[in-house]
Amino acid sequence: MFNRNRFLRRVAAIASVSSVSLTAGCGLLSEGDAGGGAPIVVGTTSAPSTLDPAGAWDGSWELYRNIYQTLLAYPNGATTPQPDAAESCSFSDASSRTYHCTLREGLKFADGDPLTARAVKYSVDRIRAIDAPGGPAGLLGSLDRVDTSGDRDIVFHLGKPDATFPFVLATPALSIVDPKDYPARALRKDAGADGSGPYRLGSYQEGRQAVLTRNDGYQGFAKRQNDAVTIRYFQDSAGMVAALRAKKIDVTYRGLAAGDILALQQDNDSGLQLVDGAGTDISYLVFDPEDPWAGRPAVRKAVAQLVDRGAIAHKVYKDTVDPLYSMVPKGLTGHTTAFFDDYGDPSTAKARAILQGAGIRQKVPLTLWYTSDRYGSETALMFEELKRQLDGSGLFTVTLRSRPWKTYVVGYQKGEYPVFGRGWSPDFPDADNFIAPFTGEHNALGTPYPAKEITGTLLPRSRARSDRAETVKDMAQAQRILATDARLLPLWQGRQYVAASDDIAGGEQALDPSTIMMMWTLHRKTSW
Repeated sequence: MFNRNRFLRRVAAIASVSSVSLTAGCGLLSEGDAGGGAPIVVGTTSAPSTLDPAGAWDGSWELYRNIYQTLLAYPNGATTPQPDAAESCSFSDASSRTYHCTLREGLKFADGDPLTARAVKYSVDRIRAIDAPGGPAGLLGSLDRVDTSGDRDIVFHLGKPDATFPFVLATPALSIVDPKDYPARALRKDAGADGSGPYRLGSYQEGRQAVLTRNDGYQGFAKRQNDAVTIRYFQDSAGMVAALRAKKIDVTYRGLAAGDILALQQDNDSGLQLVDGAGTDISYLVFDPEDPWAGRPAVRKAVAQLVDRGAIAHKVYKDTVDPLYSMVPKGLTGHTTAFFDDYGDPSTAKARAILQGAGIRQKVPLTLWYTSDRYGSETALMFEELKRQLDGSGLFTVTLRSRPWKTYVVGYQKGEYPVFGRGWSPDFPDADNFIAPFTGEHNALGTPYPAKEITGTLLPRSRARSDRAETVKDMAQAQRILATDARLLPLWQGRQYVAASDDIAGGEQALDPSTIMMMWTLHRKTSW
């Protein structure tokens, strides 16, 4: 029988503790009880763009979290970083500029090589040395240098105060790699990955699957409830859900289409369960400032004035997402409704006035790009709805284009798209992480956005405050600037859905505060 467990969980510090558990009434396993049997098979539509942590600031982190270690991470239920590869970490000064970590004793990579302070320094330094387009170097903007003392002590010297630095260290971007396997100034090119996480990467077929096996030498916070996981990558939700119903996979995560979610909710005899929780994933548009049309503020503001987020959420996503009026999602400290405050309800008359005020009286030609295989099956439908809204105003002539993610990334990094769609899952649960990654000369979009007041004043000032409640005014001002510039246009905020066979437990503990799946919590129920 279908078992739909709707719960409010602490994802990104925005929801309360789960009120219904998938494992209620079931025998719980300790790590020592996690036995053999068939691997847990997880389906997702979010395939890695690279296996090298120095090259990705995207959904590749899902895989990294499970095969690599970071100094800090999020043990189940935690919303602030806790030690993982580290034994302890803390600021050693009052100004949040010197951060000291001591490694666990006797750490090793999965192949037996020692994991030392030198490996940590090497892993961090190569991120900045490689500075991969669209890579995570932008996360290390506050870092000056890394020093080591002996095999276990690492000191991070920050060029400016940054109370969010522990959150950065907890992201999979800061995964620790073995210096002998990863070039210092280039990304690793083969289909291998060597870390010290809960699992080893047994094999990898790009775009098809990753086979994870237990790393017996692992030392960290994860208490594994299974010995092996196979991650299968799907092109769309329909194929993924069909595989779930056919019992070819055990769990689905990321990419469930709204129609499939509704069908799962309404199915009374499927042998499946659905975990539904609050989330902080967002969808947004990016405008290229170098494009002859998208680079004009009046054009961007007219689009912002026309977009009907409510229609997108209801018609396309069947109310499985919520309209979003800021790059900072609802539920995080500092969230505002800056775009609604500036533009209000959709209005053709106001959009026309904006364009005419800038001397634009012709129909504006715009090409909107989206990825065909990354953010779920509704992406194409959402862009069709955007085209309908903009063309329907009589002010725009919209052309739609798409590419698979692998080539889509290259295109936006080269500045080939006037307007393009992106999604964002948080690196860490703080408003800073929905502003800083998209601004500055080096950012996650590969499109420089100086935003000098944000990058030069507001972010530095807020990062000097360890009490994040004291950052509300600065975060609100940053959101006002983003709405005025309209270089980025928020569309919706998602929820998190995990569908699984009835015999799988652990799904409600599987998502960390950045909504990355920790595969080790999943296991087959052994008693009722």
